[in-house]
Amino acid sequence: MGLDLREGDLDGFFRVPFEIYAADSPYVTPMRADLKRYLDPARNPLMRDDGGRLTFFTAWRDGRPVGRLTAHTHPSSNARHSLRRCQFGYFDCEDDVATARLLFEAAEAFARDQGCDELVGAFNLTAMQQAGVLTEGFDNQTYTDMVWGAPHLPRLLDACGYAPMFPMSTFEFDVGPDTADALLGERQRAVLAAPDWTWMPITRSAFKARFEEARQCLNDGFSDNPMFVPLTPAEFDFQAGEMMWIVDPRIACVAHYRGEPAGVVICIPDLNPFQKATRGRMGPLTLFHFIRERLRRRRAVIIFYSVKRDLHGQGLNGAMLHRVVKALFAGGYRQCGVTWIADENTASLRQMEKLNARRLQRLNLFRKGL
Repeated sequence: MGLDLREGDLDGFFRVPFEIYAADSPYVTPMRADLKRYLDPARNPLMRDDGGRLTFFTAWRDGRPVGRLTAHTHPSSNARHSLRRCQFGYFDCEDDVATARLLFEAAEAFARDQGCDELVGAFNLTAMQQAGVLTEGFDNQTYTDMVWGAPHLPRLLDACGYAPMFPMSTFEFDVGPDTADALLGERQRAVLAAPDWTWMPITRSAFKARFEEARQCLNDGFSDNPMFVPLTPAEFDFQAGEMMWIVDPRIACVAHYRGEPAGVVICIPDLNPFQKATRGRMGPLTLFHFIRERLRRRRAVIIFYSVKRDLHGQGLNGAMLHRVVKALFAGGYRQCGVTWIADENTASLRQMEKLNARRLQRLNLFRKGL
């Protein structure tokens, strides 16, 4: 039967990693229901509200899905950064150059049809998206919102004409009785002691208000970061809204300064063991797996932290992290992951040094001019 390409085949797209990666690999699938939402232009705000275009491809060999790839445009990003960029994502593929070329040739044709002059990825596939292709750390177990791909993927990208750019790392640190104190200096202690600062837990009853404040802090604090585009309420809610059912209010907070939102740390229990156990599908044992992992969870992950720009330099970042790490230890968590930090983000990298964090993964974006 040979090799052929299908477009818009959700079932095959979902199956690819299960066909090509070993069951004991660190790969963790998104829930199939979430993947279906992400790939639906009528539901995903990046396409529905922003005018972006989206397609996805699956490569089949002898009746088996053995490769997959998305391609989409993000008009607000291109307008903000003066680009004509198309983005690819969810690149998983058997170790075969012909399969990879079949996928990327289709994505490149789509990009040219949209008037784009480059294809860059991986971006997986919301405004708060996972980013990057794994280049080091293939044996390490990932946390929620981290990507994993096989060691041959960077080589396939190179064979298809893609060059690495924008290096990033993810991190992991041990949560011990004294871990949080390493973050404290004079400025951080002053923030923690001053009555102008208050700490608002993200409880389920206050979830909507706290997450709108979190969006405001993220948009302001990240405004000058490369590639960042401010998130609309719909974009933020599309992915973050589901956190209401998994948030642990002890380990996430919004900081207020004189009654106004000033900074945020979003830290959640690591869901990867649950998703690994369910293989990404809802079924009769889903609730059992959820309760079991909830009772024995020892790992959490910091999804992001941000401070509004006019409050930079006052020690708030370290003070927030100090409170969260103390709460992690009190809550029984013993390891914490941190999602990707760009090599150029020296301030966040200094926080990782203070926490004695170890690098878990190295990642890059990959780019090809068209």
